[in-house]
Amino acid sequence: MAGAASALAPTAFAGQPVPDVVRLDRLSKKSVDDRELKIALIGAGIMGTQDLNTALQHENVSVVGVCDLYDGRLEAAKEKWGQHLFLTKDHKELLKRSDIDAVLIGTPDHWHKQISVDALNAGKHVYCEKPMVHSVKEGQEVIDAWKKSGKVFLVGSQGISSLGNEKAKELLAQGAIGDINYAEGFWARHSPEGAWQYHVPEDASVNTVDWQRYVSNTTEREFDPLRFFRWRNYLDYGTGMSGDLFVHLFTSLHFITNSLGPNKISSMGGLRYWKDGREVPDVLLGMFQYPESQEHPGFNLSLRCNFVDGTSGSTYLKIVGSKGSMDVKWDEVVVKTNQQASSDDPFLEAQAQMRGGASDRKRILPPNEMVYKVEPGYKGAHYDHFGNFFRAIREKGTVAEDPVFAFRAAAPALLCNDSYFQDKFIAWDPVQMKLV
Repeated sequence: MAGAASALAPTAFAGQPVPDVVRLDRLSKKSVDDRELKIALIGAGIMGTQDLNTALQHENVSVVGVCDLYDGRLEAAKEKWGQHLFLTKDHKELLKRSDIDAVLIGTPDHWHKQISVDALNAGKHVYCEKPMVHSVKEGQEVIDAWKKSGKVFLVGSQGISSLGNEKAKELLAQGAIGDINYAEGFWARHSPEGAWQYHVPEDASVNTVDWQRYVSNTTEREFDPLRFFRWRNYLDYGTGMSGDLFVHLFTSLHFITNSLGPNKISSMGGLRYWKDGREVPDVLLGMFQYPESQEHPGFNLSLRCNFVDGTSGSTYLKIVGSKGSMDVKWDEVVVKTNQQASSDDPFLEAQAQMRGGASDRKRILPPNEMVYKVEPGYKGAHYDHFGNFFRAIREKGTVAEDPVFAFRAAAPALLCNDSYFQDKFIAWDPVQMKLV
């Protein structure tokens, strides 16, 4: 964080004049080791492509190969990233190559665990999209493989590396909003792409898609292009709204508060609009209880996700404390604190006089507001997340979202689905990371 921004922050809560907006900036961190890192992409869909494009913005990073189960994506890979690429539909072929330092995993969720374990066992560093696993029973296997490998493993909930998250963590630790007692998060989408109605290529068939490999670790079915290209809509491959979006909010909240997670989970929702054969709701509400711990007081969390939002509403995380609140976005934090002043309510004054004394009742004034925004030209959380990954590889360091942290964020999101489909509360031990 820029020193100037940090120096200004405390005055916002000391009653002293402050600017309306404080700019956040990141000091550049250049690794002492600038050797070239060679990477490969496994899963070249929307997010995998975005990940690789962002990774290649960093200096001394080059792509060697791409793996995907659809011919069209392999052909497009050469057009995007070069004719030199090694292309395959078998991720193990990539992992055999000695010229690959790290792999990016952007596959559907049901392949995250196995490819991660295979990559770690092959001696590769791993960047895996969130959620880290498809079910809670898979979490420990990834953690064990990571610890045994000695490799860097970063999960792709990019907000954790944002200036907004970092400033919110700093402000909470400073006592800017007092003790946390409640938090809420909201994620809304409306467009077909945002609601997982991804494009299905005209040439989609068993001749262009390796369908048998795709379903080899789940239920065997006849080829269905919707289940391949719109995989988030189906439980065999995706993890619903909570696995796609709640996990981002859990990641940010746990990072800001140093929390290990909730111990009680519940959810409800429904299929309100996108009645296209999908198996998961398009409106989901989650309620979570966080126990008192060394890191924070006990508090409650409410999360909402809506794919039927006619206003294309905003995405945010709000943290509420005893003295105020913070609205946290990846590139902005808005802090609001309440102050009290003597009441000017004539009715209350008259009541006090009737009782024989002057009123000392206080009234709530509009909240003081302080806004922290990123500097123009900020490259974003996605860029910084990969910077964290590459520095850790070069310097044998740590990352913001290792498998233990990532599993503690993924587990309550995945258990949200269990609560919804089983219609019951779920008890979770956030310390031992297991069902109760």
